[in-house]
Amino acid sequence: MKSRAVLLTILFAFTITLFSVSVIFWEFYQLNKEQYIDHIFTKYSVIVQIYKENQQRQSSEIMIEANLAVYNLIVIKEQEEQEDVLLHANVLKREGFKSVNSAIMLGSQGLYKRNTVSNLKATMIEYKQTIYFHIQTPAGSILIKDEKLQPYNHLNMMYAYSTIFAIITLSFVLILQKLRPLIRLRKKIALFGNGNMRVSFKTKSCDEIGLVSNEIESARVKIENLLNARTLFLRNLMHELKTPIAKGTIATQMLGSEKQRNRFTSIFARLEALVTEFAMIEEVTSLDDKSEFIECRLVDIIDGAIDMAMVDINSVSLEVAGNVKINANYRLYTTAIKNMIDNAMKYSSDSHIKILMINNELCFESKGERLAHSLQYYIEPFTKNNPSKNSFGLGLYLVDSILKAHNEVLAYEYDKGVNRFIFA
Repeated sequence: MKSRAVLLTILFAFTITLFSVSVIFWEFYQLNKEQYIDHIFTKYSVIVQIYKENQQRQSSEIMIEANLAVYNLIVIKEQEEQEDVLLHANVLKREGFKSVNSAIMLGSQGLYKRNTVSNLKATMIEYKQTIYFHIQTPAGSILIKDEKLQPYNHLNMMYAYSTIFAIITLSFVLILQKLRPLIRLRKKIALFGNGNMRVSFKTKSCDEIGLVSNEIESARVKIENLLNARTLFLRNLMHELKTPIAKGTIATQMLGSEKQRNRFTSIFARLEALVTEFAMIEEVTSLDDKSEFIECRLVDIIDGAIDMAMVDINSVSLEVAGNVKINANYRLYTTAIKNMIDNAMKYSSDSHIKILMINNELCFESKGERLAHSLQYYIEPFTKNNPSKNSFGLGLYLVDSILKAHNEVLAYEYDKGVNRFIFA
């Protein structure tokens, strides 16, 4: 979810925007329709007025129809049609009101005015896209069709809503389209981080994401050039060092003094060992390709490390099950275990090491004094606990580098006279 936070935020904003616009348009549609109905409903007062005047004058039906026709109103006289309209029509608005009729009467006391109050009901209905007015009085009812009025037309509102909906959707699509290069850039950065130096970030786009991609491409080229120069320098340096070392070793054998011969042989051996360790460190620090990682039995790797260390098999106690497997670079992981064995042979009080599994972690135990410094001190290059030992202080540094390449760490603890190093 966190890896797509921007996309989810945009999608949430898009959803909320559409929902809000829809609610606003719905409310506006309701209000607009209600106002339109209220506006055209006022026409019922004209109908009632004509109807009342013709009743007072006792005009004929023809006269009533003629007066209504002036306002584009037609009286529905057929009973069947009236029933069909009243049964199936949609009621738009209904309102009851009182009508007062005044008349001059002659009584015993002379002329007087009499007011008659009648309860009337006016209903506006819609049927087959036509507006009707149904006027109900105590004396009867009349159904009138209005040929001029049109029902409320929602198409204009729908057109406006559809336009805004389309604009918002198009904006969302355009934003997603702009985010696609960012998604591709993230994937390329992940590939670059995993060691693929050939991935290209170059793009023709001139927007902000394009500028960032081109800047990353420029940085990638510089990093690649630096790595190539570093690798070339180290490899040439080690190659050039091995040649004089080999010549010096051969020349040493020609010395007449055995003491001098042994001294120079030891010096050149140490130099060759140092070059070998440098080569191993260079390989580990530049290890980006995981293709050489294979599934191996841990006991096979440990056996190979014991052979490389050239120690007596009785000096190593092995308590690792044969079915334990790891995914590793066999040669490098073997070197890491070999360095741990060498370290125990040099610094343990009984020149013995115990290799075992504790909580699914590979541990190396040897008797001896507690380390004088923290583990961090010893995994720095060219640091060692005893300067007199035949070591350059690169052993634990190399182990730590190899473990990091395998997504592991080197840990240390001391318990009752036992030093315990852990591949965690």
